[in-house]
Amino acid sequence: MRRLLLCVPLVAVLAGCPVDLQGWAGMDHQPKALPYRDSPFFADDRVMRQPPPGTVPRSRRGQSRLFLTGREVPDAGSPDAGYLDGVPLPLTRDVVEGGGRFYEIYCATCHGILGDGVSQVARNMALRPPPSLLDLPPYPDGYYYAVISEGYGLMPAYAEKLTPAQRWAVVAYVRALQVSQRARLEDVPPEARPLLLKEGTP
Repeated sequence: MRRLLLCVPLVAVLAGCPVDLQGWAGMDHQPKALPYRDSPFFADDRVMRQPPPGTVPRSRRGQSRLFLTGREVPDAGSPDAGYLDGVPLPLTRDVVEGGGRFYEIYCATCHGILGDGVSQVARNMALRPPPSLLDLPPYPDGYYYAVISEGYGLMPAYAEKLTPAQRWAVVAYVRALQVSQRARLEDVPPEARPLLLKEGTP
């Protein structure tokens, strides 16, 4: 009992003092840069730095410029920037349906679920509503990809939201929308017509 009473002050002292068993305590107090903090190390006093121009993420090394940008020319200053004419992905059902899911998340809010520009956002934008994707000029697929990646007008860029493959999948889905919304019943395979007629019956 006497030994136990002698240990009480020692335990109290240890509980109030940090014990650095691994020798890392100094790392908490060393000079370092934290996000969104200022620092006198750089001339502009900002810690967060922009990557050098032309920086390519390691995850995109080895991928072609056409796949990553959708065009030959780096800057899309001219209408003929060498846009890729075609989706550089195997056009499987999974790819198109995946593009449809991303379209409904990021695009349908403005362009409408059918791509016809009919949406609540479009109704609230009286000055310049989002265009119908069904009535656009015959732009190449790379142009759609570039617009999704970099934005256009009031439309933001989605390069941070979607990977290059996901953006190409959205382009494939937009192409499917453009074809399907103007298709006639005669354009549908005979085996699929009864289902369409059944779904179209009130």
